[in-house]
Amino acid sequence: MLRGKRIFLRAAEPEDLDLMYLIENDTVLWAVGSSNVPYSRYALRQFIEQTTNDINTDGQVRLVIALNEGRNAIGFVDLQNYDSRNRRAEVGIVLLPEWQHKGLANEVLDVLDRYASKHLFIYQLYAVVSVDNSAAQALFLNAGYKKTTTLHHWLRNGGEWQDAFVFQKIL
Repeated sequence: MLRGKRIFLRAAEPEDLDLMYLIENDTVLWAVGSSNVPYSRYALRQFIEQTTNDINTDGQVRLVIALNEGRNAIGFVDLQNYDSRNRRAEVGIVLLPEWQHKGLANEVLDVLDRYASKHLFIYQLYAVVSVDNSAAQALFLNAGYKKTTTLHHWLRNGGEWQDAFVFQKIL
């Protein structure tokens, strides 16, 4: 199992639909993601049912972040934009607000690194983070990622363009 001291990562189950619906339709999170449209329960149910959890087939893997104690789901971590030739994937992570700033995201990234390296044979992980998102920047730096470049006018938020940093980690 993909387990840390306080969390474990697992495939999405039908009972995760409510959490996925809440997070995917949180308009505040749209500014840090790649989507800006609401998702229906039907579409999310289909996603859960149809995903193979095979990064080579789907081009991505979404894992549920759950607590070891109580087994409650508290967020998601994604490997997306998978490039099989160059063995790299982009990381996205979201925790419910009440579970943020407790060191859990660092633990998630540690477990994810081990999984990506040992089981998916990924060589490199990266994240694209808005220059305004200091919490995410600190998270990736603390997890051993290096800030490597600035992407100018990369993200659009509320009609304005924002720069983004790229964080990379060689596994």
